[in-house]
Amino acid sequence: MDRVIDLIAREELAADPVDVARRLLGCVLESELPDGVVQVRLTEVEAYRGGDDPASHCYRGRTARNEVMFGPAGHLYVYFVYGMHFCANVVALTDGVPGAVLLRAGEVVSGVDVATRRRPGARSETELAKGPARLTGVLGLDRRHNGADLTDPGSPIRLLAAEPVPAEDIRVGPRVGVAVALDVPWRFWLTGSPTVSTYRRGGKRQRS
Repeated sequence: MDRVIDLIAREELAADPVDVARRLLGCVLESELPDGVVQVRLTEVEAYRGGDDPASHCYRGRTARNEVMFGPAGHLYVYFVYGMHFCANVVALTDGVPGAVLLRAGEVVSGVDVATRRRPGARSETELAKGPARLTGVLGLDRRHNGADLTDPGSPIRLLAAEPVPAEDIRVGPRVGVAVALDVPWRFWLTGSPTVSTYRRGGKRQRS
């Protein structure tokens, strides 16, 4: 695991989601909930912008659902998808300009016992947070945590900064499962990590 420095600064997240996505790789998302503390090192992320990104939840404008994506940066955007799962995003850009980074996969680096209780069906530690719904599951995230300030030491959900990952250790490719903008290369992952999710080309479902 990379050396954890401190909570990430909001200023680092108030930037283009594509740049923020790269910065988030290697950082650690920590949840401190009544049943335990879990830390997940981020190994795969996807960038989404707003009005110029047809795959984004904000492409058609502000709604009650996507309100958090309009800033300020550094908050958690949690949404329910396919009537089954929660997914989590880190809000980027500046207040009033929508953008976020979807957290696709990670490595559980602390609280493995708690994470395993939350996902008893996982076949190995590698698979505990391998995919966006699994990641939110091991962290215990749901819509109650929508809007949580990840840069606040007093928040139960916090984003810990780590040393930036060198460019040569980052792979780039199209986003997973989107219905439009299929080939936009805004998915980033750590080279060789066994926790990265399986790529599935989209075309039928859309982030709405």
